[in-house]
Amino acid sequence: MRTAPEMTRVWVEEIMGIPMSIHLVSPGEPTNTGADWAVRECFDELRDIDRVFSTYRADSDISRIRRGELAIADADSRVALVADACERAEQETRGLFSARWRGWFDPTGYVKGWAVEAASRRHLEPLLSAATAVGINAGGDLQLFTAVGADWRWQVGIVDPHDRRQMIAVVDVVNGAVATSGMAERGLHILDPRSDRPATGVASATVVADGLTQADVWATAAVVAGPVDRSWIAAAGSHTGIIIDSDHRVTRWLGTTMVDVEPTKDAQLLSGALAA
Repeated sequence: MRTAPEMTRVWVEEIMGIPMSIHLVSPGEPTNTGADWAVRECFDELRDIDRVFSTYRADSDISRIRRGELAIADADSRVALVADACERAEQETRGLFSARWRGWFDPTGYVKGWAVEAASRRHLEPLLSAATAVGINAGGDLQLFTAVGADWRWQVGIVDPHDRRQMIAVVDVVNGAVATSGMAERGLHILDPRSDRPATGVASATVVADGLTQADVWATAAVVAGPVDRSWIAAAGSHTGIIIDSDHRVTRWLGTTMVDVEPTKDAQLLSGALAA
């Protein structure tokens, strides 16, 4: 008996100022499995989180807190939860990550990863009862799910920040999250909260972990730590990752084992080497 080919449905919307796409992989032709409703619920939850946490909306809770019009304790209940989580992240990263890097409470570096992971686990992961795999891509950061026993792997290309026409590695993921931080897309936008100066030594850092909350925090921490300090890897609890320094040096790790790769090596040598 022939096995039906896998079919993919994709939904795309702009939320938090970035494109977000949901990908559903199913055996055979797509059927009505409640996917449209689940996707709508996921996007709606992400929009609602943006309504509360956006730094661009004057009426958001975060903007009102910054202006001194609202206390964290009186804001949406999720704000206090995020504030506590950011404090823990700052402690765990030993100051490499902070929600007060601008001098006031701004959890932007935490909220996207946390929001995408929470919404996708609540609304998308249950679709695996009828689907092969489902995942969400939020501006290049991904939370990915695969059904138990399914012969499926997500292949995530990691772009070379020094030449965005090229991929420097391919990450194979069954269940997990991939987050990338660096200078390739937005320039020197990541500040070292310890010095209030731009982090310049790392061009790109990709972290693969169980959840996007964790992966996103540690990808940011990797950029701030710079090319000399790799001690954070032992504390990150990540599966694997890859760092490309501003001088083109490439470092990858599996668990806590690090390997330096000569920048002149063919990028294909790294393909498939980062599995989670």
